[in-house]
Amino acid sequence: MSEQAKTIYLKDYVEPAFKVKALALTFRLFEDGALVIAEQKMERVAGREHEPLRLDGEDLALRSVKLDGKELVEGEYAIDEESLTIASLPNEFSLECETWIKPQENKRLEGLYKSSSMFCTQCEAEGFRRITYYLDRPDVMTVFTTRIEADKTLYPNLLSNGNAIESGELENNRHFVTWHDPHPKPCYLFALVAGDLHCQKDAFTTRSGRNVALEIFVDHKNADKCDYALDCLKRSMRWDEEVYGREYDLDIFMIVAVDDFNMGAMENKGLNIFNSSCVLAKPDATTDSGYQRIEAIVAHEYFHNWSGNRVTCRDWFQLSLKEGFTVFRDSAFSADMNSSVVKRIEDVNVLRTAQFAEDAGPMSHPVRPASYMEISNFYTLTVYEKGAEVVRMLHTLLGADQFRAGSDLYFDRHDGQAVTTEDFVAAMEDVSGMDLTQFKRWYDQGGTPEISVSSSFDETKKEYKLTVSQSCPATPGQDVKEPFHIPISLALLDLDGNELPLSIADGATETVFELIEAQETITFENIDKEPVPSLLRGFSAPVKLHYEYTDEQLLFLLKHDSDGFNRWEAGQTLALRILKRLIARYQNGEEMSVPENFIEAYRSILCDQGLDKAMVCKMLALPAESYLLQESECADVDAIHAAREFVRKEMARQLADELLKVYEDNAISDEHVSLSYASMAKRALRNAALTLMSTQSDSASIALARSQFEAANNMTDSFAALSSLVNSGDIAAAEQALESFHSKWRDDAQVLELWFSVQASSSEYMNLDRLRGLMSSADFDITNPNKVRSVIGAYCGQNLVRFHQASGDGYRFLADIVIQLDDMNPQIASRLMTPLTRWKKFDESRQKLMREQLERIHNKVNLSKDVREVVEKTLV
Repeated sequence: MSEQAKTIYLKDYVEPAFKVKALALTFRLFEDGALVIAEQKMERVAGREHEPLRLDGEDLALRSVKLDGKELVEGEYAIDEESLTIASLPNEFSLECETWIKPQENKRLEGLYKSSSMFCTQCEAEGFRRITYYLDRPDVMTVFTTRIEADKTLYPNLLSNGNAIESGELENNRHFVTWHDPHPKPCYLFALVAGDLHCQKDAFTTRSGRNVALEIFVDHKNADKCDYALDCLKRSMRWDEEVYGREYDLDIFMIVAVDDFNMGAMENKGLNIFNSSCVLAKPDATTDSGYQRIEAIVAHEYFHNWSGNRVTCRDWFQLSLKEGFTVFRDSAFSADMNSSVVKRIEDVNVLRTAQFAEDAGPMSHPVRPASYMEISNFYTLTVYEKGAEVVRMLHTLLGADQFRAGSDLYFDRHDGQAVTTEDFVAAMEDVSGMDLTQFKRWYDQGGTPEISVSSSFDETKKEYKLTVSQSCPATPGQDVKEPFHIPISLALLDLDGNELPLSIADGATETVFELIEAQETITFENIDKEPVPSLLRGFSAPVKLHYEYTDEQLLFLLKHDSDGFNRWEAGQTLALRILKRLIARYQNGEEMSVPENFIEAYRSILCDQGLDKAMVCKMLALPAESYLLQESECADVDAIHAAREFVRKEMARQLADELLKVYEDNAISDEHVSLSYASMAKRALRNAALTLMSTQSDSASIALARSQFEAANNMTDSFAALSSLVNSGDIAAAEQALESFHSKWRDDAQVLELWFSVQASSSEYMNLDRLRGLMSSADFDITNPNKVRSVIGAYCGQNLVRFHQASGDGYRFLADIVIQLDDMNPQIASRLMTPLTRWKKFDESRQKLMREQLERIHNKVNLSKDVREVVEKTLV
């Protein structure tokens, strides 16, 4: 029997019948559990006089319930597995619930739990109900006061939201700290941490002159890994003041690093809790990409202080209201800190390889879903990344100044409120005067729109026309889609690669065309020669673009387009076209070859000293196997892998001299490891060249990788060399490097995650037997989400040719893991299932094998709501 599950619908939303005017929490923490006393000052909403109070609660042992100081007896309240209900209540009252919980046994990592020796919380989305009985919904906002009591020796640090207002000693070597958060918030933003931690301190002066204390709490062994996160935090605070006019509002801002965490980080008001992998860093233990990830996540959680905390979402259907907007903000911050073009490429890569696949799969849903069974399943790329693209389109349509005015109005109008996406769009409409009614379809219609463009040129009239049409495939529950409001940024290039003026009035060479109808035609006048269109510049909308470029036109854009994103896009489109041809040739048993002009284009890129080195690195990377799988009608993983590896090896062989020169020219000899963008870009390009050269699997490339591995003074170079050796096909060289790496870093959890993932994701090295061996090692812990993701997630989600082996062993393995994890951490179990949800993409044999495993999961006794929802939608 599966866990009872009920579908929640947006259309059924009703405001709560009760308000919580204030909440006082007392936590008494012990080694065998925790006593929680929650006193709520409550009042009934007018017009709801006859409704009972139903408080959410799960896995709680109720000790007592008091109404206005009087203890209720059995019969005066009702309790079940998910709630506490009281029928007869006055209009205003105080309710005190005393509960006993066992954080030490909480492997779900939701609510209050222990990570190693530390107590910590994760309450988003519905974890607070695992702490005490409460109205666990985001539209119930109140002021929290929290008192924490614990053993002083074991837990010298007692932290919660807001400002510390009292502390003192208790009997039996215990102590307490009381925290008060003056800003009303929903319970999902509540946080508590108790532990023996190192505290790294700093300070920030706001633009109004207020001094804010900054503190990062980490395990003592990680005391030397805090500096970068503090620097990121200060830069984020300054950027938010300068770009959005938002100033921090408490006396202290705290971050805590936690090893066991389901997510990346959590924006709890004033006390952000971070997965250790998203905050700890030092050059010899952290890659450049790790630094950039930390920069983005620290910024993201800080920016939530306004876009999510001060103004929060009314219900969980509005999740993208805070997440999409904040992803847009952190992306803009990262672009300002580094390269806007490279950042845009990275964002679009994630969108197209993963979010588009989500749109095309059984779990497809709009940015604002219409229903859910388990809200944890909707912390998705659609809500986050596509939601950010929707906000980005608003920014494109309104322009930077009006968008800023709209965000100011939104924050000022709704400060302290729980609101909807309509409220956000209304603020943009009010400042701009635009009618965004049709635009709001982006929130309510799922799927990836497809844009088809055709062109015609009349030399006599000097007219160039683009006919643009839009469509969107059916998605679950939405067979027919109305036209979207789509901004399409474009330019026209002449035969010399110069942008043509598109308007006589202002001479503008780039325009944003707003596609509103199912089909429209744009006419450009005074065009002497047929141009080459540069379409969807900067990826101005999250759509699939279809235009019949010739190979020559793509090579032309790759060389000449002034829009950096579209230069990269031209190369990707051409590479995708070549790869698809080679996949077909492989399937037909025909000889494969790479066009000479493709190789020459990349030779030109490698030799162009004027290009951003990080940009060259992105241009050298072929479309990922996961994207090629998504672009296939019936995915042949063996053919995809063979074709892609063939092109990589041909590029390495034919560009050997240029790659070696790039490698040698970008060496950094400084003993001090610089984290400047320029230094990171040099390392990225040098290691991209090494990675490509290593595909040759010859003694020279292996010797080069081994030499770099042994001499590296930073994790970026060390890990790139390790990856090259692991993927070289030389098993002896791989194992020697892996053993050396492990011997040096076995006591560093974050570095071991890299060690796990480089093996698990390697088709050259990892097979299922080796994977099981890795999981049986003392370093692996299936209860730790980071280790699960770096081993099982990497193998099943990135090592596609191994996972999808024709025997179906990979599918059985993943099903076994999902079933095992479902009893411990259903949130992680459901997220691991993504590779199985794509079963319809494959041949009949693999479809049958994958479906068998999905049905086996579905038949598990007491299947969680998390996994059940994914399985049932997948099997439709």
